[in-house]
Amino acid sequence: MHSSVRFDRGWSIRILAVALFIFNLVLPRDEAVAAVSEPASASMASTEHVILFVLEGFGQNSLKGGTMPTLSRLIKEGSVTWSATAVKPALRLPTMASLITGMPVEKHGITWNTFEFSRGYPRAPSLFDYLDLSGGRDSAIFLMDESLYQLARPEPYTDYQMCGPLKPECSPDRIVSYIRQYFKKATSGHGYGHAILALPHFLVVHLPEAGRVGAAKGWTSREYRDALRSVDKAIHSVLDTYYEHGLTKRTTLFVTSLSAEGRDANQEPADATVPMVPWIASGAGIKPGHAIHQPVSILDTGATVMRTLGLQTHTEWESHAVEEIFQTTFVAAPQGSGLQ
Repeated sequence: MHSSVRFDRGWSIRILAVALFIFNLVLPRDEAVAAVSEPASASMASTEHVILFVLEGFGQNSLKGGTMPTLSRLIKEGSVTWSATAVKPALRLPTMASLITGMPVEKHGITWNTFEFSRGYPRAPSLFDYLDLSGGRDSAIFLMDESLYQLARPEPYTDYQMCGPLKPECSPDRIVSYIRQYFKKATSGHGYGHAILALPHFLVVHLPEAGRVGAAKGWTSREYRDALRSVDKAIHSVLDTYYEHGLTKRTTLFVTSLSAEGRDANQEPADATVPMVPWIASGAGIKPGHAIHQPVSILDTGATVMRTLGLQTHTEWESHAVEEIFQTTFVAAPQGSGLQ
């Protein structure tokens, strides 16, 4: 037996108004992720902004139990492989160096894992150099470990900010606050310093919290799951910032990790195998719900970022664009189109 409830017209209007009010309160939080992960049509403008999230201690099992809803949604709406090859030695600094130079360790030469002032900056050109040379694109890099100072070679087209474990207040929330402050300053019309007078085309965000906590407290600990949640919250907050500036429809993002779940980026594994790490692409121009079949290396990140922005390097490096993830064939960006 069904019972029916009838409302007069006045009540119907009130209910509709309340529903719309609640809808508008709830929508913005998820819309930032939805806007970035929404598949782009072939007719849409090319990507103008790229975000690279670099995690630690992260793998496929990290998503279990709903600990990372933002990242889970980006994966669902993007392309992913859980078996991208990393490098040896499987340490934070050598791996990050390979990620940004597109070179194996034996070519860039960084085998140590702490900042050593006497060694200077790497001589090999980086992705940031190629972005500037090929298209005048600027980069902003936010790092959460002092060892990565080794890679922070100052250039007029890069801005670096560091917040490492030597500062007790350093956390994913703190690095997000730095990014928000940076964007506020960059959109003020006065620039942020160096030559970057507006929002960067390429944003790198290092979020190692989960790896640190997993190594210290255990990979099955509650603290590790909490750290994963804090990393996911930080990713969501960065996407919120892009949404607030109306950039999400023109933004592609990548996520990878310097170490897999169960691996400490400060300790080289005893086994001789080359480690495998996740490699994820989502957002404008990326195939949704796609499992990547071709072999992928973290070295390929640089060339893929260039490809995403419609740029070519015309140089000899060991980074190759992962063509399989893209919805459309390569279209070169117009000359001098350093769009914001």
